[in-house]
Amino acid sequence: MQMCLVYLGYILMYLCGHMWEKWAKLVAMVTGKQPSYTHTTPEGYAPLFVESDSFYIRWLYKRISDAWDRPITNIPGAYIDVLEREGHNMNNSYSFTGKKLKCLNLGSYNYLGFAQNDGPVLESSVKAAGIYNVSNCASIVEGGYTAIHKELEQTIADFVGKESAIIFEMGYATNSTTIPALVKKGALVLSDGMNHASLVMGLRASGAYIKVFKHNDPSDLERVIRRSIAQGQPGSGKPYTMILIVVEGIYSMEGVICPLPEIVRIKKKYKAYLYVDEAHSIGALGNRGRGVCDYFGVAPADVDILMGTFTKSFASVGGYVAGNKDLIAYLRSSSFGTMYSYSMSAVCAQQALAALRVITGKDGTDTGAKKLLQLRENSNYFRQRLQQMGFLILGNNDSPIIPLMLYHPSKFSAFSRQLLKRGIASVVVAHPATTMLTGRARFCLSASHTKKDLDYALDHIGEVGDICDLKYCL
Repeated sequence: MQMCLVYLGYILMYLCGHMWEKWAKLVAMVTGKQPSYTHTTPEGYAPLFVESDSFYIRWLYKRISDAWDRPITNIPGAYIDVLEREGHNMNNSYSFTGKKLKCLNLGSYNYLGFAQNDGPVLESSVKAAGIYNVSNCASIVEGGYTAIHKELEQTIADFVGKESAIIFEMGYATNSTTIPALVKKGALVLSDGMNHASLVMGLRASGAYIKVFKHNDPSDLERVIRRSIAQGQPGSGKPYTMILIVVEGIYSMEGVICPLPEIVRIKKKYKAYLYVDEAHSIGALGNRGRGVCDYFGVAPADVDILMGTFTKSFASVGGYVAGNKDLIAYLRSSSFGTMYSYSMSAVCAQQALAALRVITGKDGTDTGAKKLLQLRENSNYFRQRLQQMGFLILGNNDSPIIPLMLYHPSKFSAFSRQLLKRGIASVVVAHPATTMLTGRARFCLSASHTKKDLDYALDHIGEVGDICDLKYCL
């Protein structure tokens, strides 16, 4: 029933939009005034964009775009200051009112609460800025490699249980430039159906044969890999030069944890390599915060390539790839992300390094252990309460990502606007980040949230859920 109503909503939007634009064109023919929504393509040139995408942006995204891109004026901690703004001409432009709204932050990836403007982690970053400046003004191979970079690489390798690691200045680029260096034409890649766009772009750039298996379904993975091996390369039937399985530790739009033990079993059975993206699981899963291997008790040696980012639990920027020494040495000289991109800022590298020391207890305190416990307790409490209230929630226990299903395009902005009025900053997610039919709100929990914060949010989310009729499980 929900799917039928969602389809109906989109159909009405498209019909109304097309009818209005047809009328606007008739008016333009009479008045000679071009409608504001049109884009003129020079004569003889092909359009620079797809018209259907532009129509979607004009008639859906623009009209509810106030639910996204809200400017903030402070650190992304437990609370943020949001600049209030007013939309004009169906949100084609905005103006600021001059007011700041203090909001409980349920949208940032600040899982362990290291995004703060005081404390030893920040102090070490400020000190690094005085020594190295905020930019290295060069790539790793051209003078942009500092002592902090070297220490961070070895520290993160030890943390995830690998021999060596290499760091990149951007999490997206870590995947999109590493995978093309690892797999080439003639290779087979088995990719989870919900893998992140950075993984998808890296796979497409590699030239390898790509087969997609059902999301988080080991049995379908085995079915696809068996059939692919039996059939060989398309056209020639030759054996694949190598097989790589690509999955994520926690899927950022679903809040689901991958079934790593089953995937490792299949990987070993068919002599495939395994690449695990831990952007959201490193520092957030496991008793020691060491990611999905730590969570399931899987030996890191059973995963050939462990990738992760410093942008979430470590409150920094950039990413890393960890593996054996030969693999990392090869990537240093073959990945576009190291050869042609600026190296990670030494200040940001120091931020990640200092956060790692706290998590591992090398700072001499138990702050890291307390943060990990607090994050897990907050996540499970918040998820359980939302389910008890009747919301349809995706994901697994222990995941700090908690998606709440909205479905209807009219409810995206309504839900976000109502929470903002109540001092809660939330994230709503729609197409193309999700499928057309599975729009949702996505809450991200943090160790910096107190139980009082969560209870305040839950009370108001329940109230807004009644207003927007979102309690689908009652």
